[in-house]
This record gives sequence, structure tokens and C-alpha cells, in this order.
Amino acid sequence: MIVQTDDVWKKYGRFDALRGLSIGVPEGSAFALIGANGAGKSTTIKLLMNIISPSRGRATILGVDSCNISPKELAQIGYVSENQEMPGGMTVAGYIRHLRSFYPTWDLALEAETLAQLRLPPERKIKDLSHGMRMKMALACALPFRPKLLVLDEPFSGLDPLVRDEFMEGLLRQAGEMTVLISSHELSEIEGVATHVAFIDRGKLLFQESMSDMTDRFRNVRVTLDCEAVVPSRRPKDWVDIRITGNVLSFVDMGYSDQRLAANIASAIGPVRNIEAHPLAFRSIFTTLARATRDGGI
Repeated sequence: MIVQTDDVWKKYGRFDALRGLSIGVPEGSAFALIGANGAGKSTTIKLLMNIISPSRGRATILGVDSCNISPKELAQIGYVSENQEMPGGMTVAGYIRHLRSFYPTWDLALEAETLAQLRLPPERKIKDLSHGMRMKMALACALPFRPKLLVLDEPFSGLDPLVRDEFMEGLLRQAGEMTVLISSHELSEIEGVATHVAFIDRGKLLFQESMSDMTDRFRNVRVTLDCEAVVPSRRPKDWVDIRITGNVLSFVDMGYSDQRLAANIASAIGPVRNIEAHPLAFRSIFTTLARATRDGGI
């Protein structure tokens, strides 16, 4: 694993921002940390980047303890944050020139290509850039040295749709050449990029898996009965968001397979007239999980 945390806790006084977090980011993946605001996503990123230290547990990045990251590792890590600080008095071109000497792998051709694609004004001072332009500037600083790991902490926050598209275009051009770790609640952007996902709630990991496995196991199910439907008293724990409309029972099955669904319906409900099961969009999966977590369903 290119990034790993093992039973990591982060306490601020009596508040636990992270509670026993254990995640593993496979090399070459686009790994998304998702969760509501305040779930612990940015805390995890800051801990990995040695901006803060864990209260307990251990985190490694590029095989090195996060508390001992050296310039050698930092030269292989690109970092983009919504609150990233850059020298406001320098111009876009001046700051890019300043960064080149820190990275032996800096690619001038890629630099020029990235600046052109992101439409950054080279002679404008950084302090005069809009928020969206500053985010694109941060990406332009992180890509030209071809990092082994690119860390994105809420990169889409406050960006208008056009800037988001341009940001994603710049990112996707190199997506296959590096591992990407991204924390965001902008689900539509993650869906087009992520290969793996971890869901964090109140500092605790609820699950992590590949996007393909996750989308395979979630289904929106509609069961039509010959009589008025009722909520089964002994229903499987994987059935959440249960609703009744006349003789139709609908729910989300979080552990779907054809055989398992048929067996569970036979056991919990008995004979039925019809069963329909449809895949869920990523946003629907997230909202289902968030609602089930809030209501104590998982």
C-alpha cells in the first residue's frame, strides 16, 4: 500500500476527530475519502502530510512513517488543498520558476502544457487570482514534477462548474501515471475518477472497497405483493431505507446478489407477485449510507 493508516486516533481535548482509522490505498489507484463535512477527511490528509501528528496509531506514506517524511518523499508527493497558501506577491510564472529547482523530475514540457490547459495568466500576481484560479494554480504546481502520489484535499470546494471541469481535465491527463488520494464531498466529480472509496463518519471508517465492488452490491429493490405491504419484523440487516406504498415494499439492499435476495425475500416476506432490482448511482449510494448511519441502521 502506498498509503496506510493503522488504528489511528486524533484527539483535540475531549473530541475524537479520528477514531481507530485503518485504511489502505493501493498503488496506482484513485482513492476517494468520502463523508459529510466534519467526518475527518481533512484531518486524515493533514495527518498523512505531517501537518498534524496522530494521538495514537501509525500512518505511513510511500512506505515511511508520516511523522518522518523527508524532502526525498516530499519530492514525490503533490499536494493540493482548498486552503493552500502561496506567496501572493509572486506572479504565476515567477512562482512556477521558483518551484522547478526543488524537483529533479520537473518536466518543462508538461509545465507548459498544464499552464496552457488550465488557462492561467502567467504575469498575474497570485494574490489577484480568484479562488477558482488559485485552485488551478495549486494543481499546476503539483503536476509538472510527475508525483508518485497526488493528494487532493477538498479540491472542488467553491469552484464553479466550468472551473471544476477544467481542473478535472488537468487531473485526468495524468491519472494513470500516479496514485491519487482525494477527499471530497463533491460526489459527481469523484464518481468519474475514483477506483476505490472509503466512507468515514465522525472519524470512524464504515467501509472501504473498490468502486466496482460497491456498485455491484447496492440495489434499489421493489417487491410487489398480492396484499397490502408491511415492514417485515425479521428483515435482513442489509435492507435499509425501507418504504411502503400500498402493496409495494421498496428498500435498498446493501449486500445484493440474485440468489441471496430471493432467499431473503422468501424468508422475510414469503410469496410475492414480482421483484425488481436496479443499480444505484454513486450519489444515491452515498445518501443511503449517510441516512442509514444517521438513523442507526449501520
